[in-house]
Amino acid sequence: MNQSRNIRIEKVTLNIGAGKDQAKLEKGVKLLEKITGIKPVTTITKKRIPGWGLRPGLPIGCKVTLRKDIASETLKRLLNAKENVLQENQFDDNGSIAFGIEEYIDIPNVNYDPEIGIIGLEVCVTLERNGFRIKRRRIKKTKVPKKHVITKQEAIDFMKKEFNVKVGEEE
Repeated sequence: MNQSRNIRIEKVTLNIGAGKDQAKLEKGVKLLEKITGIKPVTTITKKRIPGWGLRPGLPIGCKVTLRKDIASETLKRLLNAKENVLQENQFDDNGSIAFGIEEYIDIPNVNYDPEIGIIGLEVCVTLERNGFRIKRRRIKKTKVPKKHVITKQEAIDFMKKEFNVKVGEEE
């Protein structure tokens, strides 16, 4: 098989949205640091949305991006919290996967902390192949050719093979 067709995990992003609630944001920062051991970055609003009471510069969430070995190790633990079952609608057409974990205490090796309480988080997994750098590089950016893009079915097959994930109602 062609080595350039191999799929790999580019990054795993953990995200907690808190809205205007600063207390929930602080709890989310503690939680992400507890799960990954890495200090999270706070996300800040860029737009004004008066209906939600948001203005530019207001912190509304936090996130951590994991890459390389730590990404796949953490992803195994996060999938274990979902009992290695994902739905087909959690895969998009470009080979990315997104799912939520309702309660962090479902994650192995993470114990309940009364300071944090019960909150959930979102997990986004980005898959890529060799050569995907052409869409991010500074000089002569280009689209990834259609035949090289990761399809939904290829992403599902990759997750089944690498992480023993069941998709849909397969039990």
